[in-house]
Amino acid sequence: MSYIRFRKHYIHIPHLVLGILEFVVLFAVFYLLTLILSFVGVDYAPVHTDILSAFLFALVLSCGTLAMGGYLVMVQESISSLFFRTLVAYCFVGGIGLTILYVMVPAADPGSSNLFWAVMLASLVVVLMRLIFLRIVDSEQLVRRVVILGAGDFAGGLLAESEQNMRALGVRILGCISDSTDPTVEQEKLLCTPYDFYEFCRKNRISEIVVAQQERRKAEGGWLPVPDLMECKLRGVEVTSALDFYERELKKAKLAMVHPSWIVFSEGFKASKSRAFAKRFLDLAISLTLLVVMLPFIVLTALAVFLETGRPILYSQKRVGMLGREFRIYKFRSMRQDAEKDGKAQWASANDSRVTKVGAFIRNTRLDELPQIYNVLKGEMSIVGPRPERPEFVSELKEKIPFYDTRHYVKPGLMGWAQLKYPYGASIEDAKGKLEYDLYYSKNHSLMMDILIMIQTVEVVLLGKGVR
Repeated sequence: MSYIRFRKHYIHIPHLVLGILEFVVLFAVFYLLTLILSFVGVDYAPVHTDILSAFLFALVLSCGTLAMGGYLVMVQESISSLFFRTLVAYCFVGGIGLTILYVMVPAADPGSSNLFWAVMLASLVVVLMRLIFLRIVDSEQLVRRVVILGAGDFAGGLLAESEQNMRALGVRILGCISDSTDPTVEQEKLLCTPYDFYEFCRKNRISEIVVAQQERRKAEGGWLPVPDLMECKLRGVEVTSALDFYERELKKAKLAMVHPSWIVFSEGFKASKSRAFAKRFLDLAISLTLLVVMLPFIVLTALAVFLETGRPILYSQKRVGMLGREFRIYKFRSMRQDAEKDGKAQWASANDSRVTKVGAFIRNTRLDELPQIYNVLKGEMSIVGPRPERPEFVSELKEKIPFYDTRHYVKPGLMGWAQLKYPYGASIEDAKGKLEYDLYYSKNHSLMMDILIMIQTVEVVLLGKGVR
């Protein structure tokens, strides 16, 4: 098993171990380096090497790594890209966090020279440790070996997504066992149907069977070896549905596999008055803090929009909120005044000609979304939740996408899980892709998940991801 379950969330052990190791390294580097530098007199500023200062240093830089997506993308990056991302996480994101921390807690400040050397040494050690860690996790001795029962489109899609996302999770899919005479999976990915499933799993060190069949009834061409799967389950080989596997490993609900009974009988999709109260309290606290901190940027953005294209500075649209209630959302105007002169709602396109120069900048930096703090204070939106869509699009999407309306049972948000995991949505297919992540959020949302989304949104803002 390469994961543990914390309440409704699956935490992958490789990522957890790496996070703990990095925290220990950051703590040790700060504590030992500042101690050594204090003896040789590199910095004349007071040097504090107490455990609390080292703990805060390690915590802030660990959050910087999380904010820049360091744990999720390191498997797809070169050494230079990995080092650059680590520097951005530590020097820029971590630097801002440490500056704020030292203003609030001056006694924890080790001095600028000491801090510089601590960050540089920590970056080198952490990058080296990640490279070693990847080799260990990706080794055949530690990897979790999985086989798929099914060889249709479901299995093919799972294979394709696993190639891109699961190596860093310590998962290796060996191939597919065909359940029909007409498989669609590539021939080299097909495995011979075993006579004895458990013996096959034992010999090949299979730890999990993922059932990804298109049809399970014999009359429809399906085949499900229930007695064999029962034996495997009872003898320690995990048997998982493809939908649950997607949810656990890729943190989304595969829309093609979702059925009403999954929503009705699952552990998630629960509404709680206590959680609603806690979320509302968090929304008010964060939105008021954002309003104070971002007030200078709000004034400058308003001035820039006015100087370039005049009035109106703000742009408002109707959006669909919780339980289908419509409300008016506010943004700084980023397009020309005649962007929809024919009165018809349009999807935004890549390099949209309607976007102004100032508009392109405030879209990339998400400054155009700041007026929505008002919607959060008013209670129409939350800080975290599915992004609200226009009524014209919702009517169309509800007809063409199954379960689309389920996203309206949680309050829409300024930032969301789908915005972290999926590019900008500007078509029916994009809406389907986003809905898979919105369904996952609707099922598993919690305050812990909201906080993690807020931290990871830093990467989206800094790198301008998902902007059109």
